[in-house]
Amino acid sequence: MHTKNEKISLDIEAYLKEHENKDMLRFLTCGSVDDGKSTLIGRMLYDAKMVLDDQLASVKSESKKYGTTGQEIDMALLVDGLQSEREQGITIDVAYRFFATQKRKFIIADTPGHEQYTRNMVTGASTADVAVILIDARKGILTQTRRHSFIVSLLGIEHVIVAINKMDLVDFSEETFKKIKEEYSKLASILKIQKSYYIPLSALNGDNVVEKSENMPWYRGKTLLNLLDSMEISKAQKEEDFRFPVQYVNRPNLDFRGFCGTVSSGVVHVGDAVTVLPSGKTTTVKSIINAGDITEAKRDITTRKASASMAITITTEDEVDISRGDMIVHTKSMPRVSNSLKVMLVWMDETAMEIGKSYDIKRATSVITGAFEHINYKVDVNSYERVEVTCLELNDIASCKMLLSQPIAADKYKENRLTGSFIVIDKISNKSVGAGMIVDVSRRDGESSAIIKRKYSDAEKALNLYIREHFPEWECKVI
Repeated sequence: MHTKNEKISLDIEAYLKEHENKDMLRFLTCGSVDDGKSTLIGRMLYDAKMVLDDQLASVKSESKKYGTTGQEIDMALLVDGLQSEREQGITIDVAYRFFATQKRKFIIADTPGHEQYTRNMVTGASTADVAVILIDARKGILTQTRRHSFIVSLLGIEHVIVAINKMDLVDFSEETFKKIKEEYSKLASILKIQKSYYIPLSALNGDNVVEKSENMPWYRGKTLLNLLDSMEISKAQKEEDFRFPVQYVNRPNLDFRGFCGTVSSGVVHVGDAVTVLPSGKTTTVKSIINAGDITEAKRDITTRKASASMAITITTEDEVDISRGDMIVHTKSMPRVSNSLKVMLVWMDETAMEIGKSYDIKRATSVITGAFEHINYKVDVNSYERVEVTCLELNDIASCKMLLSQPIAADKYKENRLTGSFIVIDKISNKSVGAGMIVDVSRRDGESSAIIKRKYSDAEKALNLYIREHFPEWECKVI
């Protein structure tokens, strides 16, 4: 057996090919403050021998500087890279780390536990296949544990690993482990979490992280890394559910017009009948161009089919009007087209959300003016009760009715994450203020377009008036 460095030195191309064909799994760590999320990831990287020598030397120096773990290495510093994180001993932003085993490649998202950074946790969870929820064995299930569990279920993450950490501080008690497991099982049932797994561990000492713990012989399950390595993640989607949001129209000369983007889901073949939404125009795929096929030996960059996650260019048999923001789909499997959507919204800004205010709604490659007409209810993440409110504050999660200035092709989030999610952008500050998931696509609302455009026009006039009054030297006006 060769080590990783020996493999690289012997045959770099074979090493890269080996990793190219490995399955990719994305997972996040979440939970309450000081449950040991960063320490767990640091320990996993260290024990799996994925830490470079210069990184290790730097962390050893930082560990002595901050003195959080005495003479031992502070594993959390392998992940917490911001100066403010190291000074306070907390995670603020989402930290992403990559590592690989013999079986799989992994992307880890280490998310913050503090309530004020819940929006950052939502960001990390939006692309994850698995959630690792840490629970301090001494404290059990806390408010933030419940909050993060709700968000995980809301975002449709099927696999949840409940890592009951700091078992060394409760004398590796099997009774404590069983008590927390039983309590969380009830929570998982309420939230309809499909698959949950339970592991007792000590991130600080490495018990059941990469190697089996000698201190807990009563636990006969897999270690955390072993479980992640062997877990079956279903990513299968129906081939006919082809979704291709158009990102760019490529027109280099009079003889070529192609539509560029990344396939969100499904499979497309040359000769397939496709429909352009929201216009409803139909045509046939003439060719598929995949730049990833270019090699020294192969200069033909056309291919017969393309599948999810491939960046391609499509040409069509007919001269159909297709622009950025349109979506190309299979004619035999089309999503609904509407400007009225029922959504679950996570508000991520300190300025409250206002009913009726115009925002930019970015979904895939389209950016459309929209407004929230009504808040159906807000979810109390502590009790999971539905509460009536008239506005949303930072970190609030609510069911809303969203109206758009024009129809879009939309899938439900549970059926397609990429085409069923969106972000909300403030028109003035250009900040991302919210993120949402499409729950249902309603019938088109004929009045909504006029209402939104009228509100947008009123805001435009007010802004122009303000500029003329306070900045008369400006000759241009805001459009």
